[in-house]
Amino acid sequence: MNKVIEQLLNNQVKFEAKASMQYLAMASWADAKGYNGVSDFFYAQSEEERVHMIKLVKFINERSGNVIISNLEKPKSDYNSLNELFEAFLKSEMFVTQQINHVIYECLQNKDYNVHNFMQWYVTEQLEEEAVARTLLDKLNIIGEDKSGHYLFDRDINTIAQANKNPQ
Repeated sequence: MNKVIEQLLNNQVKFEAKASMQYLAMASWADAKGYNGVSDFFYAQSEEERVHMIKLVKFINERSGNVIISNLEKPKSDYNSLNELFEAFLKSEMFVTQQINHVIYECLQNKDYNVHNFMQWYVTEQLEEEAVARTLLDKLNIIGEDKSGHYLFDRDINTIAQANKNPQ
């Protein structure tokens, strides 16, 4: 395996693990604040990112690469509002997209079409993830500080997210 690509894939393992831990912390915050729908959403997001990480680890191993499991910084665990929480979610997804695009760029530069092909799944996944994050943040911006709106958002978040992932 090309060493530049191997390092980038290992970095991506770390970014996926970091996102998983961040979303776990977000789920815990929402759970403690009584936002059961939001917490369920972020518990699921955390698990999804963990699956993305495992997929990368297995791919690196299958290609006879050297997987590096890195230390992670403690994720942010306190938020002032749902808006701040979902702004952080969108920012995290945009960062991951940027990193995946960098891997794709380097694959093309190094003519590593096998990794490029593998990474296309992540490109598609990130398009969906960013769309969900933007939609949810847009809904919160419409709601503003309305407590009954927050209640309905919390109740409906998983329906909103699924509708955005599976448009008719």
